Amino acid sequence: MSIHKEGYKILGFGFATLLVLNIIINIFWGDYEILKWGFLILSFMLYLFLLFFFRWPERAIEPTHGLVYAPADGKVVVIEETEEKEYFKDTRLQVSIFMSPFNVHSNRYPVSGKVKYVRYHPGSYMVAWHPKSSELNERSSIVIETAEGTEILVRQIAGAVARRIVTYAKEDLEVKQGDELGFIKFGSRVDIFLPVGTEIEIPILQQVRANKDIIAKF
Repeated sequence: MSIHKEGYKILGFGFATLLVLNIIINIFWGDYEILKWGFLILSFMLYLFLLFFFRWPERAIEPTHGLVYAPADGKVVVIEETEEKEYFKDTRLQVSIFMSPFNVHSNRYPVSGKVKYVRYHPGSYMVAWHPKSSELNERSSIVIETAEGTEILVRQIAGAVARRIVTYAKEDLEVKQGDELGFIKFGSRVDIFLPVGTEIEIPILQQVRANKDIIAKF
């Protein structure tokens, strides 16, 4: 377990800010023991949460054709056929994973292949489990074509708290199943759009982990 690179600046800024605030409280309100120690404990707990949020577990896998791994940690909140309007413009099987602030927020490639399409869309910040968040919220869409010619779309979606989507994918890049696709800072959601008829391996409301749980088979 280590700290993700996306957390370095936030952790550094957070530590400096909390340190300065604690120094100020000690200078001006040092006689108020409850205030001084209460704020120190609160600062310690907040910083521990930031360290916990930006944790980076090692999860190496052996890429396997025909299997689709979960692209994110979280709870499966949607399994349904839907009209995908951005890229495929036809009916697809959608699986959505809601990531709470307590989940690991690194996103992984669910399959190996070539990145065919990458688009970032600014948008609103509805709660991530809202049905319209996939179309209206700030989001980033990535399409990967497997060696067999199957295309799947992975969509990173910002939620009411998340205000920073990081996408490492680039068009024409050859990617390997399990490698890092991007990172979403704080509560958010990841959708994956699969061909209709794909065999789903997990039930609704199940907790899944990226690079650990298989969500579908072609």
